[in-house]
Amino acid sequence: MNKINNIAIQGIKGSFHHSVAEQYFHNVQSFEECMTFDVLVDSLLKGKTDVAVMAIENSIAGSIIPNYALIDANDLQIIGEYYLDIQHNLMALPGQSIKDVTEVHSHPMALLQCKEFFKSYPNIKLVEARDTADVAKTISEDKISGIAAIASETASRLYNLEVLEESIQTIKHNETHFVIVKKNKNKSTKTDIDKASLKFELDHKRGSLAAILNVLSDCKLNLTKIQSLPKIDTPWKYAFFIDVTFDVYSDYDKAKSIVSIMAENFKILGEYKNAKL
Repeated sequence: MNKINNIAIQGIKGSFHHSVAEQYFHNVQSFEECMTFDVLVDSLLKGKTDVAVMAIENSIAGSIIPNYALIDANDLQIIGEYYLDIQHNLMALPGQSIKDVTEVHSHPMALLQCKEFFKSYPNIKLVEARDTADVAKTISEDKISGIAAIASETASRLYNLEVLEESIQTIKHNETHFVIVKKNKNKSTKTDIDKASLKFELDHKRGSLAAILNVLSDCKLNLTKIQSLPKIDTPWKYAFFIDVTFDVYSDYDKAKSIVSIMAENFKILGEYKNAKL
């Protein structure tokens, strides 16, 4: 992959998106901190950044459906993926204990993934915030007592906070699937590609989806993900987003040719290296 000078991440340094960017790429020149995914996509479209890191699914909370729509609507290309083990830590200013905490602020997804932990602390109020690391930074800079953050261990180090409880997520093996996106296709050889993300639409006909799935199976493709999204301008019609893996590119190429004929508005969202082996 060519050298990447500027990467868009959702959130600020210390966020999980920041961790993925550092682990996926090397020698990144700078990060564009984006508080929403809309701003992140806009930074790509306006050429402010070379690539962006975008969460697409969590093993506990499921798909982040609006991000599928963002990738599709803005004709972005998925050029890679990364699975990050998410460890949520409760942190506050040094010298405090969990007994001193009256409120915990964090991203809604983090709060959802840790809700069982807080059943033991009914007096703690849970407050939604824009970003996990941003809360940690604010607590540190403003010296806020009595408020804790749920964030990564990296955030605790960056913003000099003390971890009160480690790994407080309900399900200890908690992964988030991130995709690496850019405006244009990545220059990869066919030997480097063994996964693809595709989109298509189908008529309301009996067996139409089953017929597509049979093609994938006959062509030796493994369906690893299927997600439907409603078409806003056409009530009760859906677009399907799928991920497939394959051992031989020619098998995928054959399936792609057949599906493009059978389905409507067929679109390749990305062809890249499978990270989940």
